Amino acid sequence: MSQRKISAELRDTFTESEVADYLGKHPEFFERHTRLLLKLRLPHETQASAVSLVERQVTLLRKGHADLDRQLKDLVAVAKRNDALVEKIHHLSIRLLADPSCAGRLAQLERSLREDFSAERAALVLLDDAMAGQQIEAGFALRYKRQDAALKPFAAFLRAARPRCGTLRDRQRSLLFGEDGDTIASAAMVPLGAEASLGFLVIGSRDPHHFHPGMRMDFLGRLGELVAVAVESGRA
Repeated sequence: MSQRKISAELRDTFTESEVADYLGKHPEFFERHTRLLLKLRLPHETQASAVSLVERQVTLLRKGHADLDRQLKDLVAVAKRNDALVEKIHHLSIRLLADPSCAGRLAQLERSLREDFSAERAALVLLDDAMAGQQIEAGFALRYKRQDAALKPFAAFLRAARPRCGTLRDRQRSLLFGEDGDTIASAAMVPLGAEASLGFLVIGSRDPHHFHPGMRMDFLGRLGELVAVAVESGRA
């Protein structure tokens, strides 16, 4: 019987998937049939010459190891950034608790955003009676009625009442930061209180990629809860 006929009969007897399934269930097969290893060849991905199965396996294992190593480094980097954010929120909590006055807490908040969170600009918008009766210095903190026409550019954000990152529209930048608004390329907006009842906090950056829609929002939510407590305690 010719070799060609035997090969044809084998193809009729075993499918490629059956052979692959068998080898997957018996990885020690080539240990019992070492001579087959000398005959096996796989084409290299980037070269025309052939390489042995062992070489190909080593290449794949190295690639897999490199991928896992890169993923591990990414996870470690994310964990370090998260730890740093937790530490910053902790420092802000201490600052707010240590200052008994409403004006002092607002000053501590603005200072912490600038020094700890590297905010290039920040604005606190207080709605309706939030911190009513308290002396608020103009600049960082802004007072508005919720139905004020000036807040129309923020209507969708106030309805959603969820943290948001990305670019600000021209009217939003102008309302929050005045003439300096043109320098703010990205921002994080954080609602304060249930359904943004107390207002919202905006942190701006000149870097267009610093605050982007793909960022995690949980830490911004925690920051918003902390600031909301500080604002709520300032009610007359």
